Amino acid sequence: MFAFSRRLLLALALSGLAVTPSAAQESRPVLFFAAASLQTALNAIAAEWTKETGKRVTFSYAASSALARQMEQGAPADLFASADLDWLEWAQQRNLIRTDTRRTLLGNTLVLIEPTDRPATTFPIAQGFPLAAAIGDSRLATGNPQSVPVGRYAQAALTSLGVWDAVGPRIAGTDNVRAALALVARGEARFGIVYETDARTEPRVRVVGTFPAASHPPILYPFAVTANSTNPDAGAFLAYLRSPAAIRIFEAEGFAILR
Repeated sequence: MFAFSRRLLLALALSGLAVTPSAAQESRPVLFFAAASLQTALNAIAAEWTKETGKRVTFSYAASSALARQMEQGAPADLFASADLDWLEWAQQRNLIRTDTRRTLLGNTLVLIEPTDRPATTFPIAQGFPLAAAIGDSRLATGNPQSVPVGRYAQAALTSLGVWDAVGPRIAGTDNVRAALALVARGEARFGIVYETDARTEPRVRVVGTFPAASHPPILYPFAVTANSTNPDAGAFLAYLRSPAAIRIFEAEGFAILR
């Protein structure tokens, strides 16, 4: 029996079917920590990459702040994508990413949304617009302004337009942008501030208007390989995000492509 086992192992090795430590490493999926607003696009891109290469990507989607802190605590991510520059800088300052792999790939737009089962709101988003009165006794859903990128952008925009003091007490701050989107879709908040790309994914909301680009910092998405990643496919998938196939998906979801 022992001799047979040795012959079987030898045959597997000669046929190329034996699993070596390096082969096991290469077959491990890339673990990607990504901002929640990237979910629809990245899932589609990863599916295309798997079709082309046979390799896989698994995702953890959440607010950029939560993901960055998980990485600091030792979470074994291979790639990180933030919905703002601040949390990527935070990670970089703590040596959590490989600086030479950092790429700012995408842009987005900030919009005000409401449920489709409510009468359409018609006011323009401009200086002093009557958002607080329109909210009434309900809430305005967006990310937590203290930490979540969409909430930070929202606070900056509302402050610039002179309505933050009136609207701030009505904020329902969520853990990530998709949670804010869900509150509006379910009718639990009269309005929400989310990214245009997220609004496109939910048929139960409509866009009331777009916030002026000058009212908030540019919405940018930096990507990087993490400092502790040993997965040889992490850099390959990051490079694939600039491929024609990936760009088509990003554009179809409403992202701006930064060349």
